Amino acid sequence: MTKEEIIKPENLVYKKPTLMNDNPMHYCPGCSHGVVHKLIAEVIEEMGMEDKTVGISPVGCAVFAYNYLDIDWQEAAHGRAPPAVATAVKRLWPDRLVFTYQGDGDLACIGTAETIHALNRGENITIIFINNAIYGMTGGQMAPTTLIGMKTATCPYGRDVTIHGYPLKMTEIAATLEGTAYVTRQAVHTVAAIRKAKKAIRKAFENSMNGKGSNLVEIVSTCNSGWKMTPQASNEWMVEHMFPFYPLGDLKDKE
Repeated sequence: MTKEEIIKPENLVYKKPTLMNDNPMHYCPGCSHGVVHKLIAEVIEEMGMEDKTVGISPVGCAVFAYNYLDIDWQEAAHGRAPPAVATAVKRLWPDRLVFTYQGDGDLACIGTAETIHALNRGENITIIFINNAIYGMTGGQMAPTTLIGMKTATCPYGRDVTIHGYPLKMTEIAATLEGTAYVTRQAVHTVAAIRKAKKAIRKAFENSMNGKGSNLVEIVSTCNSGWKMTPQASNEWMVEHMFPFYPLGDLKDKE
């Protein structure tokens, strides 16, 4: 096959989204963030919302998300992305596609109350929730989502429920709230999973634009640096240990 034949539109199976900048990513090799960034960029472009999207940048590994996606961004204080910033942006500019991008520490620890109240109010926003069960940026400490028995820098012998309590299932909590329209849990470890995750992000974004209420898309992810594993081993560990506790699929869909 010639070079000309390879680059024909009908032969093109993969390309970088136009909304993704050329900046080198700071994420660790094997990290799930880059894949999710790509999906968000693709969905925004396919919806034709390039000039009408506002992302709320988090605190944590993805704090520099604005370096990679060429859309409008606003940073938020730790945990305050949904109730304060995203809510304000969407209410001031209801024609904008507004989403937050948060890790489990940002969303499920310091942002627990903020997340719950924003979702319960039915704000027309989408929360992208990256759950890797650990604090990746600050040294691998135990997170609210850390599994029972899972070892971290602050629970080196494993999470003990008698000391640390149980892992927090924020997505299940979100599904019980009256204001949520679509609540789902996905992953990006395989091609099939990536396709499902992209479909879920698209549905959530469309719901927020159609005034149907709040949407939460959890992505069960890996942190091979924090877990001290290779990328391949991290994916295998996630499938074996994370998925049974955080099962994939839609938890709520008002449609």
